[in-house]
Amino acid sequence: MKPIRGTMMRRLTMSAAILLAGTTGALSETLTDALIKAYNNSQLLEQNRALLRAADEGVAQSVAALRPVLAFVADASIQNVSPSPTFGNSTNTSASISLQASMDLYDGGNNRLAIEGAKESVLSTRAQLLGLEQNVLLSAVVSYNTLRSATENLRLAQSNVRLSAEQLRAARDRFEVGEVTRTDVSQAESALARAQSQEVSARGSVLQAQEAYRAEIGGLPSNLMGVPRVPQLPNSLDAARKLAQRNHPTITAAQHDVAAAEILVSRAKTTLGPSVTGTAGLSAGDTGRSSASLSLQLQQTLYAGGALKSALRQASANRDAARSSLLRSTQIVEQGVGDAWTGLAVARAQIEATDKQIRAAQLAFDGTREEARLGARTTLDVLDAQQDLLDAQTARVDAEAALFNSYYVVLQSVGLLTVDHLGLGIPTYDPAAYYNAVKTAPVRSVQGEKLDRIMKSLGKN
Repeated sequence: MKPIRGTMMRRLTMSAAILLAGTTGALSETLTDALIKAYNNSQLLEQNRALLRAADEGVAQSVAALRPVLAFVADASIQNVSPSPTFGNSTNTSASISLQASMDLYDGGNNRLAIEGAKESVLSTRAQLLGLEQNVLLSAVVSYNTLRSATENLRLAQSNVRLSAEQLRAARDRFEVGEVTRTDVSQAESALARAQSQEVSARGSVLQAQEAYRAEIGGLPSNLMGVPRVPQLPNSLDAARKLAQRNHPTITAAQHDVAAAEILVSRAKTTLGPSVTGTAGLSAGDTGRSSASLSLQLQQTLYAGGALKSALRQASANRDAARSSLLRSTQIVEQGVGDAWTGLAVARAQIEATDKQIRAAQLAFDGTREEARLGARTTLDVLDAQQDLLDAQTARVDAEAALFNSYYVVLQSVGLLTVDHLGLGIPTYDPAAYYNAVKTAPVRSVQGEKLDRIMKSLGKN
């Protein structure tokens, strides 16, 4: 078994060296550094920023529906007339060009309502993007603390291996002079093997934490520096819930979804009324004659098989669903605040408990080792006390990571885990820049040139 265990440890050590080789020359990384990297490197945020720009274009398209539609039409035809008793074969040709314009003059406000609905969809998508930003930053916090705790647990495991090796040497020395039995030596050998196994497991946890860190943040640091800072939180659970009701992006997005659904109901009602369309045209043919036309068309649907009424009922049902979704989202957010607040309290209590556990385990280990030196305790007693101390120290490391995570979970639950609120001091994505460039549906103008500059700055051209 020893050669196999030695081979496994060498493989894990080599894997760790390979993973860390890519970070040679990198500086120590703080939690702030990790959060900045996660924000700048997140493909999830990039994906949803593109979806937001797509929603912005919905406003532009709705604005364009209020404008006239111009169309150029060129028509050419050739006609072969079959022979008749009187005339032979004949071929007729004709050609014409025309410029046509049409515009909705009255539609009961449908197109203007479409603009308002598109704006609500944009605001909802912005809120959803902010929620994803919170998720990305929280994942970065968890990855950072997981790697810190895994690294610290590996250090404890390595220290335990060294201590167990010393215990084994001491047991063998005492066996040589007849102070302990062969059983005591075997127990010390077993304890060393167990410590080595725990070191292998801890090294594997570090490798897994490094992979998660790389995926969430975009690279590995040479080492993690300092204890993560603790963000400022609301003073009470009630204050946290009230803050979440005002700021949480899930609630904000649901509110805009309700507004958009109500607009769809209004739009469905406008389809029951009349509409007026104006059309103008200029045309010229191969005869050399030209013509101009202007017409107005009033349209009122009298019967559509019940489709229009069904669409209205459908829009009303979707509005009711959106309202219920808002209420449910509010409940879920409030529950999340309560869970996060409770989790923070539990994490704080675990820190206090593990601190007491470490102090007691350290006293027990020191006392048991001294009593064993005097012959009042067995080797097994010392090894058990040593393992208890390691377990307490490991629990403390895990509890500390859980505590730091809990602070940021509370911040996320109230909707404040953002780059701006954390004060990371980096440029952030401006969702209004693209919207302002396209909201008037530019074709090719000053606004269009501004849009080109924005797209280039986003790296999309």
